[in-house]
Amino acid sequence: MVADYVFYNGEVITVDANNSIVDSVAIKENRILAVGEFESLQQFIGEETKQIDLDGRSLLPGFNDAHLHLVYYGVNQLAISCKSPEQTSVETLLNALKEKAKVTPPGRWIRAWGFNENTVTEQRYPTLEELNAVSIEHPILISRTCGHISILNQTALNLANIDEHTPDPQGGVIEKDSNGKLTGRLIEAASMQIAEIATYSEDELKEGIKIANEHFLKTGITSVGEAGTFGSESFRTLQLAIQQGLLQIRVYALLGSLTDSKDFSEKIIASGVVTGTGNEWFRLGPVKLFTDGSSTGPTIATREGYTSDPENHGILYYSEEEIYNVLGVAHKLGYQITVHAQGDKAIEMYLNVVERALKEHPRDNHRHRIEHAGISTPDIQDRIKELGMVPIPNPPFHYEFGESYIRNYGERVNYMYPARDFIDKGIIAAAGSDSPVTDYPPLLGIHTAVNRKSKNGVDIGAEQAVEVLEAIKMYTWNGAYASFEEEIKGSIEPGKLADIIILNGSILKEDKTRIKDLQIDATIVDGKIAFERNTNTIGGVVHEVH
Repeated sequence: MVADYVFYNGEVITVDANNSIVDSVAIKENRILAVGEFESLQQFIGEETKQIDLDGRSLLPGFNDAHLHLVYYGVNQLAISCKSPEQTSVETLLNALKEKAKVTPPGRWIRAWGFNENTVTEQRYPTLEELNAVSIEHPILISRTCGHISILNQTALNLANIDEHTPDPQGGVIEKDSNGKLTGRLIEAASMQIAEIATYSEDELKEGIKIANEHFLKTGITSVGEAGTFGSESFRTLQLAIQQGLLQIRVYALLGSLTDSKDFSEKIIASGVVTGTGNEWFRLGPVKLFTDGSSTGPTIATREGYTSDPENHGILYYSEEEIYNVLGVAHKLGYQITVHAQGDKAIEMYLNVVERALKEHPRDNHRHRIEHAGISTPDIQDRIKELGMVPIPNPPFHYEFGESYIRNYGERVNYMYPARDFIDKGIIAAAGSDSPVTDYPPLLGIHTAVNRKSKNGVDIGAEQAVEVLEAIKMYTWNGAYASFEEEIKGSIEPGKLADIIILNGSILKEDKTRIKDLQIDATIVDGKIAFERNTNTIGGVVHEVH
């Protein structure tokens, strides 16, 4: 066997069972051929073998973001970003919307995303009147950074058939002022439903997927857990994008929707396809429901009132029985199941469902997941361990939203996304960014998991900090485990898929306060170069995977 590539003289972080660190790895076609010290790999070097001197740089398994919204992120790039440096106020956003209206045909949607009322100068949302002043010839939709709250103008409200007399949907709020007038703000399920009206064309979906592919590969992401699209149309387009070679990232698709997760999940169950169906590029994952809201909204369902508002316990989408009627059936039929659950009340409700389902229909190695598992107190952690579940915490949340967590949840921040406790209790937790809710680069997530500080340097539950190798494992092998794929990816071992990344330095020698500043020199997917920061890295050209 002659290798196509041999990478040597590096810091090869294998993420194997022993956390072995070696200096070389050989790959042949789309598989890892051999791992070890350079001398032991000489037998695999032939005339055609390309030998790459890592010069001490780190080589890791490709990052697996276990929970992000690839399609949602991609189409957002076609809209106004409220996270861009120039967007500092409601005023600057309104001006950007006016400029967009000038070049957008009447009747077409104008969108903005990533808005955060806590970071703009005015410390408030845009008003319905302000959005109407921008344009009444276009429907306007602004999504909050959490993705669970939206602000609309009157034209968009009319398209959604929403007026002062429209009742709140289950698990949602159509906000009105003290006089009973619409404010333009839709919360939780009410906001989710607007996506059924504000749809994207197939061309827009494809363009968004291509953008997401390019952006994610540059940060070393080679696999994702697609945590929910906009229903069947975008779900279909995502699959076609992989078949057509527009997407070079492996997808484990959570079977839920950002519009009506219950209806979408029930249709998937009725179709007869089950978790695990697919191949190494696209595989069906767990049936997913939403149970509560956003940690930054704040709208999560908590057992005790918010520190910032003791009378507020958040929003629940469904009752425990309603959740069981969908996910209990899915479990019985052999599916992996999961929910979006942020608050301890929502998590506890879901754990009750899983416990009941397992008692009625016992099953080993089910790997039922909990997306986010936000406030996971010690009693909740013990139940997660006992039930054999896989939580999917979001390390980068603390970096962007940490201060708001302290304000809204007080001491409970010490158990928010508790990576240290999960590891110490032997719970396999896979990390996800939940992008576009927050920034997606895994190196930022690893940095925050290790440091547990906000971008302003504030400690956010510092006792939950983990070591660098532990954080890397959360973003690699643990992600593969969460999708039943640890036998084919997630670590650098012979026979596994050749999905690897090269950093521009040593992550183990870098000061831990600067991990986020490291860069990806190259991303290799399926044995082919998918991204190269410059031609000096490997000296090749970027190849299409398919």
